[in-house]
Amino acid sequence: MKRVYSGFMKALSEGKFVFTGEIEPKKTTKLDGIIWAANVLKSHVVACNVTDNPRARAYLSSLVASYVIQKEAGLETICHMTVRDRNRLALISDLLGASALGIRNVLVISGDHTTGGDNPGAMPVYDLDSTQFVQMVRGMVDNGIDLNGNPIDGEVRLHVGVVGNPNADPLEVEICKVERKINAGAEFIQTQIVFDVERAKRFLKDLNSSIPVLVGIFPCKSHRIAEFIANKIPGISVPKDYIEGLRRAEYPGNVSESRNKIDMVNVEYFSNFIKELKKTTKAAGIHIMTMGYESIVGKIADGLLDGTR
Repeated sequence: MKRVYSGFMKALSEGKFVFTGEIEPKKTTKLDGIIWAANVLKSHVVACNVTDNPRARAYLSSLVASYVIQKEAGLETICHMTVRDRNRLALISDLLGASALGIRNVLVISGDHTTGGDNPGAMPVYDLDSTQFVQMVRGMVDNGIDLNGNPIDGEVRLHVGVVGNPNADPLEVEICKVERKINAGAEFIQTQIVFDVERAKRFLKDLNSSIPVLVGIFPCKSHRIAEFIANKIPGISVPKDYIEGLRRAEYPGNVSESRNKIDMVNVEYFSNFIKELKKTTKAAGIHIMTMGYESIVGKIADGLLDGTR
């Protein structure tokens, strides 16, 4: 039986239906923003993802941000690590650093290509793919050696997770990719955002995972954001009634009323989404992604989190 190093993995191993949140460090040296966001989230989630140069934008280090969030806000983190930006030497170094600093969860990310980011001339690395990265983590944690068999002084105490995409077409190819990562030793899965509960259900059914799967959702602050996702992000279907509900909730000139109505739309839509998953699937939890909309996480999670499946 594998050792459990984190509160996040302990909750999953006990069969609890969990919620995780997400914080995106920006291009800044200021830490007050991420600490504030973590303090908003910490009463509602068991752990919080910390992104690593998302959308190929050069932002504050995920490792640094994760450490600060745990130290200053007391919220456990899931530190993203992207194979796009580092070779195996740098990845090993960051994993050792994460373990030494008390970070206990990492999420392996392939990463969007650099040509779409804010430094498009940057050369992508991809020394390892995500499956090889999982294998490397397993060797460090389970056997105390790096990818080349070199011994490590001290224990590496980490749990490693991977990403799955319920929106993939064909889905069968995505299922095969995720299964490879499971076979390599991944311990949990968090999915990309999905609005269509039937797509989430099909992904969970076809994967039939032996490890916990948290389904990713994205409550939108406005109908414009929902429309952008529907029109600009390939493969993600956003129901028209959800978009229209957000549109009707927006009151020009009355920010407070508009915010309350939008909150109500999101709470109703995603509460029904989550209830359906809990009733019909083996989903282990929900990963709630937000962009400056941390206040909605508690409103969705607190009404549903009962500590059981």
